[in-house]
Amino acid sequence: MKRNGMCPFCYLKMLLTPRKRTAKLDIGEKYDNNAALTPPMGWASWNTFKNTIDEDLIYDTGKAMVEKGLADAGYKFINIDDNWHSNMRDEKGDLQGDMVRFKSGIPSLVAKLNDLGLKVGIYSSNGTLTCENLPASLHNEEKDALNFARWGIEYFKYDFCHNQQYSRYAPLVYALEIVRVGEKTGVTVPCKEAKLDGLAKFMPHEKLEGGYYISGLDKAEGTAKFDSITVDEDGEYVLTLCIKKQGWYDKTLLVDVNGVKHIYEFPHQKFWNLTARFQQVVHLNKGVNVIELSNPVTCRADSAALQYYKMGQALKKAAARAAKERGEEEKPITFSICEWGLNKPYKWGAKAGNLWRTTPDINPNWKWIVMLYKHTAKLYKYAGVGGWNDPDMLEVGNGKLTYEQNKSHFSVWCMLAAPLILGNDLRTVKQDVLDIVTNKNLIAINQDPLGRQAKVVKRQGSIDILAKPLSDGKTAICIFNTSKSAKKKVTVDLEKIVNDDYVKMNHKDSYTLVDQWGDENITCNGKFSTSINGYGVKVYIV
Repeated sequence: MKRNGMCPFCYLKMLLTPRKRTAKLDIGEKYDNNAALTPPMGWASWNTFKNTIDEDLIYDTGKAMVEKGLADAGYKFINIDDNWHSNMRDEKGDLQGDMVRFKSGIPSLVAKLNDLGLKVGIYSSNGTLTCENLPASLHNEEKDALNFARWGIEYFKYDFCHNQQYSRYAPLVYALEIVRVGEKTGVTVPCKEAKLDGLAKFMPHEKLEGGYYISGLDKAEGTAKFDSITVDEDGEYVLTLCIKKQGWYDKTLLVDVNGVKHIYEFPHQKFWNLTARFQQVVHLNKGVNVIELSNPVTCRADSAALQYYKMGQALKKAAARAAKERGEEEKPITFSICEWGLNKPYKWGAKAGNLWRTTPDINPNWKWIVMLYKHTAKLYKYAGVGGWNDPDMLEVGNGKLTYEQNKSHFSVWCMLAAPLILGNDLRTVKQDVLDIVTNKNLIAINQDPLGRQAKVVKRQGSIDILAKPLSDGKTAICIFNTSKSAKKKVTVDLEKIVNDDYVKMNHKDSYTLVDQWGDENITCNGKFSTSINGYGVKVYIV
C-alpha cells in the first residue's frame, strides 16, 4: 500500500536513517488535558473499510462492539477515519459529513453511539487536504476543533498529508497595535520599544510609521521582547502585528503573551501596498504585560511540532468552550498525532498531544508488523501517562495473519503500552480473534496505571525478551519469536532484568511466573527455560 506516495519499506528506511536536524522547539509543558491516562482502546474504520464507510456501518460497528463484549473489555472509542466528510465545506465554511453517506449528520451519529455507552473519534489532516484529498484543517484549526467539540467528539486523529511547512523566515514587524475587543482605538507600540536579542536588529525605513522595522527573527536566531505593554484592565484585546511586506513565501511568528503562546501565520504577500496587518485576540492583564516575538522554526521537524501544538491547544480550548455552552462537564478530546514518525514526534509529541505515530501506516503483513514493532520498541523512554508511542492500529483478524501472529501482534502492542485500536470488521469477527483481543490479562498489562512501555532487555537471534514494570511492583515478561522457526528453546535470566536500570525488577530468592495466555506457571530461583512456537509469544507476570 502506498497511501503516502511511497512504498512502505522505502518509507521505513527513510524513517530510520539518521537526520541532521531534529526539532529543538520548546513548545512548553507536557500536554495535560486529563485524557489518555492509559493507552486509548477502541476501533477505527480505515484498515478494513478505507473509503467505503457510511453512518449505518459505523453505527452497526458500535452495536457489535457492545454486543460482543468489547466495550466491557475496555474498547470505548469508535473512530471514523478519512472519507467521512464531503469535499464541500458548508455555507459557514464548516466541515460537514458526506451529504449522502452521512446524511443524518455527524452530531446525530455521535449521539446514537453515545447512547450505546461509546465515545466517538474523527479524522482530519495537518495539511490543506486529507490523504483522500478532502478538506483538511491546516489554517482552520480553531474553527474545526470547536465544531468537533460541539458535536461531542472525544478522539481526534490528525494526519500529515498535504502538509505545508512553516518557513524558517520571519516577517518584518514595524509596530504592535493593541485595542480592547469591541473598541476602535487603542495604543500603537513602535518596534523601537522592543529589546532585541540574538541576530535581531532594527532597520530604518522612512516610509514606515516609527521609521524602523525588526529584521533577524529568522530560524530561532533572534527575539524581540516588549516588556512594558501596559493596559488599564484585564480582558481580551486585539493584538495586531503590523509588518512590512517582503518575500513570496508563507511565514510565521510565535508570539508569547505573558507565557501564553499564539501562532501567527502570514501568507505570501502581493505588493500593491508596502504594509499589512495580522490579528489575533489575546488576554492581557491589568498593568504591565510582556510580549515576545520569535520564529522558532529551524527545520521541518520544528514546523511539524509547532503545527501540531497549535491544533492541540485549539482542541483543549474548544472542549472547554463547548462544555460551557452546554452547561455540562467537559469532555476532553484525546489528540492522536498521526505524523508517521518522519519528524521524530516522540521527542516533542508529549507537549503537543496524547499519542504520536512512530511509524508509517501498518498493514496485515507479518514482516512489516515486526519492523514497526522493532522501531517503536527502541523508543520506550518517551512513553508515559497521558502520552504514548503509537505504532498504528491493530491488524489482528485482518489479511492472512495466522493465529500465532495475531496473538503475538496483540501481545507486543500491549507490552509497548501502545493504543489498542482495532481495525477489523467487528460485525463478523471470528471467535478466536475475539478471544485474543479481549484477553483481560494482556489488556491489564497494557492499561497498567504506571504507564511504562516495555523495554527489550535481551535479543537472542529472532527471540526478543521484553520487560515492562507494573504499578503493583510486579513485572510483565514477554518472550517473542519473530521467526517461523518452531519450538525455539529460550533461557531467561531474571537477575539480569533485576539489574536493568529502567525495569528495576525486585530481587527475590524465588520467583513465580504466571502465564498470561495459558497455565504454564513457573517457579524458579532466577533462571528458567521455555519453548516458543514459530511467530509465537509467551507472556508472564513475575
